Amino acid sequence: MTGRVVVVVPALNEAHGIERVLRELLAGLPDDRDAQVVVADGGSTDGTRAQVLAMAANDRRLRLVHNPRKLQSAAMNLVARGAGPAQWLIRADAHAAYPPRFVADLVATLERTGADAVVVPMDSQGASLIGRAIAWVSDTPLGSGGSAHRGGARAGWIDHGHHAGWRLGSYLAAGGYDESFTHNEDAEFDCRLTRLGGRIWIDPAIRLTYFVRPTLRALWRQYCNYGRGRSRTVRRHPSSLRLRQFLVPCGVSAIVMATLGAPFMPVLWLVPAAYVAVLAVTSLGLALRHRSACGLLGGVAALVMHFAWGFGFVSGLVALRERRWQPVEGKTLA
Repeated sequence: MTGRVVVVVPALNEAHGIERVLRELLAGLPDDRDAQVVVADGGSTDGTRAQVLAMAANDRRLRLVHNPRKLQSAAMNLVARGAGPAQWLIRADAHAAYPPRFVADLVATLERTGADAVVVPMDSQGASLIGRAIAWVSDTPLGSGGSAHRGGARAGWIDHGHHAGWRLGSYLAAGGYDESFTHNEDAEFDCRLTRLGGRIWIDPAIRLTYFVRPTLRALWRQYCNYGRGRSRTVRRHPSSLRLRQFLVPCGVSAIVMATLGAPFMPVLWLVPAAYVAVLAVTSLGLALRHRSACGLLGGVAALVMHFAWGFGFVSGLVALRERRWQPVEGKTLA
């Protein structure tokens, strides 16, 4: 594999949008042409591979490799470890849309800041009625807890964000992604990177559009997996737990317990009532802000996010076991 910049696109059955994603990424490569886009496919059966091969036949900058483990974490490691003399590693997901010069701007920010990693904000977007509600509430404090990479606008040093680009040497020195993680592998990696002295910069001038899940059922499954993944990360890196994350399982537990106890102590109805009121006010605010009745479903989407994440987190703490991670004595990224 050659090229100063390597862009990895993990894929599995992405025929509905892979061509668009690849066109956007190829158009945003640095002007020096010394770059490659590598699709790491996990065994697609819907025509994804055929589409990529057809495009690669007409563009030497595009390659297809097989990812036998299927996971995104494995895809990133597979390509990173074979990237040879490359200097920069970029991650691009198939469920997103990328602005012009996305890759080139990431490389420029990595060079300008001296960061080991650059992360970017995501602006959520949905196509269906419920999808739009999910997208709109995702970029509010109720949906994201104020996470910097969810619609954020401030640049600076942070401890975690949506992964976009790294110095390849820093990625490999930190050990790459843990391939036992199906979710939250990015946050777990950032814990190791920063413990080893790495620095992460968020650049709000480089934004991507993230396409949310189209149904509440898919949203539940996604956030339940997020919660379980975060529970593993917290076991490995206890100091990584943030207040916004701690409040979700605590709040969900309080609402459930209050609802169960309310028939015996009516004053407890105030707890779920207050929560429903917050959801209602948020829904109304979204409907007015976006001038769409879709916003009225924002509270429902937030409820699904909270309860799915909380359930996943608590069940993960109960069922999963992790050993606390400690760096090898004296090891740094230098």
